[in-house]
Amino acid sequence: MRRQRSAAYPPQPRKSVPYSHNLNLPASVRGHLPEHAQDIYREAFNHAFDAHMGDPRQEEAAHRIAWAAVKRRYVKVGSQWVERA
Repeated sequence: MRRQRSAAYPPQPRKSVPYSHNLNLPASVRGHLPEHAQDIYREAFNHAFDAHMGDPRQEEAAHRIAWAAVKRRYVKVGSQWVERA
């Protein structure tokens, strides 16, 4: 049986994420990465963006972290990003 939350513990508001869908990603990301790599980028960016709240270079750090996450699973071969073997 699930316990109901009391008024003393109201539900936490959902955090707004910068990129809720891959369609919201910058064109430079959408136009170059395969769909799965875009998912990785979006999730890493959103997490890093929240983690660096208050940092004056928050967005820059989030983009760098997101690209690093993509590069752990994908490698650029010529002009294509392909999943590592």
